[in-house]
Amino acid sequence: MTQSDTDQGQLPVNPTGRFTGRVEAYKRYRSRYPREVITLLQEKCGLTPQSVVADIGAGTGMLAELFLENGNKVFAVEPNAEMRAACEELTSQFPQLTCIDGTAENTGLADRSVDLIAVGRAFHWFDKEKCRPEFMRILRPNGWVALIGQGPRRREEPISKDYQTILREHGIDYSRLYSRYNVKEAVRGFFEDGALQEAEFPGYEELTYEGLEGHTLSLSVTPQPNHPGFPAMQEALKNYFEKYQRDGKMRLPMTCHIYMGQLR
Repeated sequence: MTQSDTDQGQLPVNPTGRFTGRVEAYKRYRSRYPREVITLLQEKCGLTPQSVVADIGAGTGMLAELFLENGNKVFAVEPNAEMRAACEELTSQFPQLTCIDGTAENTGLADRSVDLIAVGRAFHWFDKEKCRPEFMRILRPNGWVALIGQGPRRREEPISKDYQTILREHGIDYSRLYSRYNVKEAVRGFFEDGALQEAEFPGYEELTYEGLEGHTLSLSVTPQPNHPGFPAMQEALKNYFEKYQRDGKMRLPMTCHIYMGQLR
């Protein structure tokens, strides 16, 4: 952490430590990836149960679990110890899962060892120039990369705009990092001349207030309950929930956006 980070109360940009202390909220409240992801990858990328998958930036294993249920052997690469430990809990149910202490830039995987690289909600943290040759090293010939984002829609509808306003006004460093989340141009540069395909699965998530607060606490940019900025954020969340709830629940618009391509 730099001195300027300390003075402003901001979190370090280095992603490895940003989710420490957020694992339980992440496991319980983060939105799950739709199962249609597997069908799409079967149709577009030739995914089969025999395909070997590397889930890079695997977190607690939410994306890995989709592939494990499909019968795939999965290497879950995650640098944060708490997140990786949560992911390792899946090995009791899925012995074909191997969790690895590594990063996108240094996965620790063997040359040409995987058929598909999957990245869920993590690509914006990667050093694109360093991880691209690493991905090419571990992919088998004709292997694919799938970048899979899942979260609240960032669009013009009032319910989405109001949630983004809360994150911007009460997040510790949301505004500083906002440009990272707009990955479209970075994705196009990452695949360079390789063929790139896109798909989107829009939907909604029904949330109680507990679910809304839990989801917000799972984000790396928000203050935790012991942070001086938490009470103000909590009050804003309660007002937001009351504005949009019906019978104790609100429907938050969600989107799963997928980029699929091969690296040349």
